[in-house]
Amino acid sequence: MRVVIAGAGSVGSSIARELLSNKHEILMIDEKPEAVGRSGLKGATWLIGDACELTTLKDARLDEADVVVSATGDDKVNLVVSLLAKSEFGVGRTVGRVNNPKNDWMFDDSWGVDVAVNTPRLMTALVEEAVEIGDLVRLLTLQAGVSSIVEFTVPQDSPLVGHTVGSISLPEDCAVVAILRDDAPITPSPDDVVEAGDEVFFLAAIAAEDALRVALSARDGARDGAREGAQEEDAPESAPPDRSGSSAVL
Repeated sequence: MRVVIAGAGSVGSSIARELLSNKHEILMIDEKPEAVGRSGLKGATWLIGDACELTTLKDARLDEADVVVSATGDDKVNLVVSLLAKSEFGVGRTVGRVNNPKNDWMFDDSWGVDVAVNTPRLMTALVEEAVEIGDLVRLLTLQAGVSSIVEFTVPQDSPLVGHTVGSISLPEDCAVVAILRDDAPITPSPDDVVEAGDEVFFLAAIAAEDALRVALSARDGARDGAREGAQEEDAPESAPPDRSGSSAVL
């Protein structure tokens, strides 16, 4: 995969280093020549120039890129690079770094951003994940603000405990994509039983998050229904009808 990264600061360099270790082709764009030696990246191709300039992006052969990452420390630059990548070069996937949370609303498809990475929001989500057991925590927004990855840590007293994944009645546009149990990831199947302490990850439409939250806490009705069914099974069978032809005398 060919990835072009605008911005060779700590964030851009870290992304590039990870992608290089996975054998991807990386082109770094930065205005400062000293960024080449400072980054310590081995195996990346470099282009020194202004990523907001069309000539620079043409030199970077953006039309051949699979992904463009705008990772500078300036939100204006990241928006412009994403917009040019989409509108002028038809790049299939753009990822934009959000530096100021107040600008988060701008990082959508109208500016050519497919995925917005809001570091402060992500850090907040990770903090909330540690304390908000029993509630949904949004970890990442996908598809220009349409979908998200959310996490639910199952509390000890959750009505989900002991039920299978397939028995959870999920709203439309929601799916279980992973379970983290004892620090080990599990690819969920309908027959997997939910345990207390499980971290369950969902891919959900943002509009469906509230309904998902309700579904994860509204399993008492299903449990009551199961209890009623068990009571019916335990009840003694009624006496068979008298087929002797005699009538009972009261």
